Amino acid sequence: MWHQVTVTARQAFGILRALQTQTIYRHAHTQTREAQVTDSLVQALRSIAGPRNVSTTEAIREQHGHDESYHACCPPDVVVFAESTEQVSQIAKLCNDTETPLIPFGLGTGLEGGIPALQGGVSLDLTKMTTITAVHEEDFDVEVEAGVSRQTLNSYLRDTGLWFPVDPGADATLCGMCATSASGTNAVRYGTMRENVLNMEVVLADGTVIHTAGKGRRTKKTSAGYNLTNLFVGSEGTLGIITKATLRLYGIPEATISAVVHFESIQGAVDTTVNVLQFGIPIARIEFLDEVSIDAFNKYSHFDMKVAPSLFLEFHGAASGLDAQVEIVEELCKGNGGSDFVWARDADERNRLWKARHDIIYACMALKPGSKPYSTDVCVPISKLPELIIKTKQLIKDAGVIAFLVGHVGDGNIHALFLLDENNMAERDVALQTAERISLLGQSMDGTCTGEHGIGIGKRGLLEKEFGPAGMAVLKQLKKTLDPKNILNPGKVFY
Repeated sequence: MWHQVTVTARQAFGILRALQTQTIYRHAHTQTREAQVTDSLVQALRSIAGPRNVSTTEAIREQHGHDESYHACCPPDVVVFAESTEQVSQIAKLCNDTETPLIPFGLGTGLEGGIPALQGGVSLDLTKMTTITAVHEEDFDVEVEAGVSRQTLNSYLRDTGLWFPVDPGADATLCGMCATSASGTNAVRYGTMRENVLNMEVVLADGTVIHTAGKGRRTKKTSAGYNLTNLFVGSEGTLGIITKATLRLYGIPEATISAVVHFESIQGAVDTTVNVLQFGIPIARIEFLDEVSIDAFNKYSHFDMKVAPSLFLEFHGAASGLDAQVEIVEELCKGNGGSDFVWARDADERNRLWKARHDIIYACMALKPGSKPYSTDVCVPISKLPELIIKTKQLIKDAGVIAFLVGHVGDGNIHALFLLDENNMAERDVALQTAERISLLGQSMDGTCTGEHGIGIGKRGLLEKEFGPAGMAVLKQLKKTLDPKNILNPGKVFY
């Protein structure tokens, strides 16, 4: 019954992927649990969103039951495509009144199992809310609806001389990036979503619509009341549904230079990172790939780089000042055993280089067809980074598994990427145990178990270790206050 819902090309790709993988990833308990959505509720949803925006088709439900992580698919009972905040509010009120689980859905690019419908219910797809509602060029800010993606926004802004720099790699929706507190390769200079969200429109569990900084407010700073904006940034759909976001913009740099440099040892690469930051060089990106990742990188993206621990660098700024920065960094790299510099000033070559870096997860997966990725997400103070990486490599070696080490080392964030085979449970268990040890190691170094991916399903126990009993009690009280019936993305963040 494909006439039930109109889909975009991107959604069609997701449906095809779901059809290909639904048998593999269907969660066991979805076979036996009773549906949470009655026929009368489906009819009520159709009266709110329109018949073409409500689907119970298996393929569309499967598409909305999993993200890019290894976590098993748990399809919702029904998918609703909202087209306005008013519709989202009415749907939330209906689900709250009937105590039906409600799971917000963006583009499904998450890595921690943030969208599987563990208890069934309604998946609320926000990708049809695609209006860029206001651009204030003179104030360097923009307001977007929930379905606007990062690349769409930057394409729209191209002729203004402005851009939004937070870049997690995937072309995620911006409000989804707010929900997970995403960051990525540019965070070392421009910060994460927490530093770049000025205001949000949020629909609460009972349908109430609020603006986290006050309606229409978009100042760069405020001392008014509690910081509701950062309460909802990183809330993963458990406290409210983000329908609009007001974001900081930046001027497109006058000049950009990218580089790759290879090192004799991991220690040399990481020491260089620390040196660059200590010198106060305003570098935009500084990314680490170990020798295993570089090998996958070469094979997938058709490069011929030296297979060695490597740093990917990028400098933004005035053309007159970049050469001096580059010279200082090159000397620092040489002092730590760096060599084989490759500099890229041409935009096409730089874009090719960074696209390949962003595709590293797919490059790794290509070495083990049929696998699903699991990535640790540890972030520590910069001074702890060398010790973290060396000990992480040792944990991986001791476990006898293959893992790819990559990271946004400029802000202390490192990822150990494991490839999980659903047909080899013993290997999968070893990889997950190793990943947990790496996260615990990061926490023992005054760090966090998640720098940018969120908690979702897989890190709920680690969150408890991070906050302790008293902190967890406060978090759970906030959840209970804002969502007393526990309808918003139940089972995520908390057990």
